Amino acid sequence: MDLYNTHVKLLAFDFLSLTPTRADPSCFQRKGLRLSRAESIGVVVTRELKPGKFLRFTIDDGTGCIPCVLWLNHLTSSYFSRRSPSSVRSIARTALQFASEIQLGVVARVRGRITGYRGTVQITVSDAALETDPNAQVLHWLDCVRLARRCYDKFSRIGA
Repeated sequence: MDLYNTHVKLLAFDFLSLTPTRADPSCFQRKGLRLSRAESIGVVVTRELKPGKFLRFTIDDGTGCIPCVLWLNHLTSSYFSRRSPSSVRSIARTALQFASEIQLGVVARVRGRITGYRGTVQITVSDAALETDPNAQVLHWLDCVRLARRCYDKFSRIGA
């Protein structure tokens, strides 16, 4: 069983302990388990907007701070040149909507690719949502602990 393309729920302390694999620097590992995508919830504590380029922000879940980047250059990036223009416009609109919602002090749920930048692990955001449920963070913590014990740790032992 493999969780490589699954958004795994991680607390910041666990996320920040991820290390890139030797064979593939775009792949990260947690106790030997290969991971490429993550989900987390936290309070937005930093926010740096470069219009038309990116939004860099940090979420704090109480166990640490996870750096996140949301790209906003979809309309000018050659990476999207093979996609249909209407799809790229839709992706760009969605990213701008996410960027407008991510403000200091809000509780946000982010999902995306695990990437490295300047020696630091971060989430390259593909999806972001504001959490209005006051219990969302606590429920996320409980999910993370339960999944780590019953799922992620078992997969890492099987793969070892």
